[in-house]
Amino acid sequence: MSKKSIRFFNDREVRAVWDEDNSKWWFSATDIVRAINDEDDYVKAGNYWRWLKKKLAKDGVQLVSVTHDFKFEAPDGKQRLADALDSECVQTLAKYYPNNRANAFLDWFTYSDTTIDGQSQKKAYTLFESGLLESLKPGTVKALQQIHAYLFGGLYDFAGKIRTKTISKGNTIFCLAEYLHQNLKTIEQMPETTFDEIVDKYVEMNVAHPFMEGNGRSTRIWLDLIFKKRLGQCVDWSKIDKKDYLDAMIASHMDSTRIRELLRGAMTDRIDDREIFMKGIDYSYYYEQND
Repeated sequence: MSKKSIRFFNDREVRAVWDEDNSKWWFSATDIVRAINDEDDYVKAGNYWRWLKKKLAKDGVQLVSVTHDFKFEAPDGKQRLADALDSECVQTLAKYYPNNRANAFLDWFTYSDTTIDGQSQKKAYTLFESGLLESLKPGTVKALQQIHAYLFGGLYDFAGKIRTKTISKGNTIFCLAEYLHQNLKTIEQMPETTFDEIVDKYVEMNVAHPFMEGNGRSTRIWLDLIFKKRLGQCVDWSKIDKKDYLDAMIASHMDSTRIRELLRGAMTDRIDDREIFMKGIDYSYYYEQND
């Protein structure tokens, strides 16, 4: 099965498939049009892409790297062959897009992989084959630190290190630094034999927020590790809407009902499925993108 990736521009999916023979990503042409036009209707976006492709050819703009060799999910849920563009072709398309609507998209597409988040996300992809996850003891603070160190090593000097400063986000103040180490010991000792117990542990770790940055991305992987070990399941994060998730996590400081419901509705037994893991990484990083 081909490696697949999902990126997000203005909350629109831009899906990609990895070409092993040529060592590059191919991006769904229709997804790119949907993202640039902010189009809800997949069929309309597909029609626009076909019109635009003909228009550009008529104007002498050659999109040389277009292939039909990869399948993407169609509106009916089936996998169908569709036009895909490589990175160079995407940039050409964006530069000649009508009415300069693609300028913001081109900036995002060109620079998103060079940011700390972009580099960290690439590192996260390699976790599946790295063997690290199999070596970790689920539910422990050390396991969470090792995940964080893997994701952000070389990007932050505090990668894998418990913070020594008190931090806040919005109106939420996370565990005071002077109490953090004791709090983490308490969380580590929390039971994790049932779904509810595991979610309780996850919520408490989120409230603790042990790192200066990268807590959510690390802790969601840590959560899945516990689910896999204890229940033989994991979360299909692609089934959880970004706003729903963020609202539920904010509310979980007082009431974890909603986050339980979201997680329970997204559980799957496909714990060894590479595509599930990759989609999980894509959505996890998407949750952290600022609107």
